[in-house]
Amino acid sequence: MSSLYTRSKEFTRNRKSQSDSPPSSPSPIAKTLRHERLSRLESSGTTPTTSDSYGDRASSRSSAYSRRENRLASLSSRTEEETNRDYKKLYEGALSENQKLKSKLQEAQMELVDIKTKLEKATQLKQEKTSDRSSMLEMEKREKRALERKLSEMEEEMKVLTELKSDNQRLKDENGALIRVISKLSK
Repeated sequence: MSSLYTRSKEFTRNRKSQSDSPPSSPSPIAKTLRHERLSRLESSGTTPTTSDSYGDRASSRSSAYSRRENRLASLSSRTEEETNRDYKKLYEGALSENQKLKSKLQEAQMELVDIKTKLEKATQLKQEKTSDRSSMLEMEKREKRALERKLSEMEEEMKVLTELKSDNQRLKDENGALIRVISKLSK
């Protein structure tokens, strides 16, 4: 905003200074501007003369403006085409990247399902093993109890057997002594 303000100030100063000064030869800037206008008019095929009417000048200006607008329109259409191409390339790139990501996602999901099934199988096997182990442990405990009972029964039988053996030995000894007594008495 301030740059516009300063420009307008300078413009008015320049105008005042030009109007205040007596008519003299044109400045070098004015000469170059006039020369550029003349060259543009010459390129359009018309040569300006001092006797050109105001209408001719207006039509040449309007044609110059229309040519300028046509140039700008062609430039803008080119840039639009380029941006459309760029957008198309970007879209195609994004689309291909999306496809790659979708395929990776599907692979990851399939791998996840595979891992889940393996995990479920492993947990089932573990549960079966633990249930087998628990049943095996219970069976082993029962067998151990049964063996302990048998062992205690056998120990009891061994005690009884030793007592019987000792009784049997005592009876044999008594029997032998009685036989000797009888044989002595019978003699």
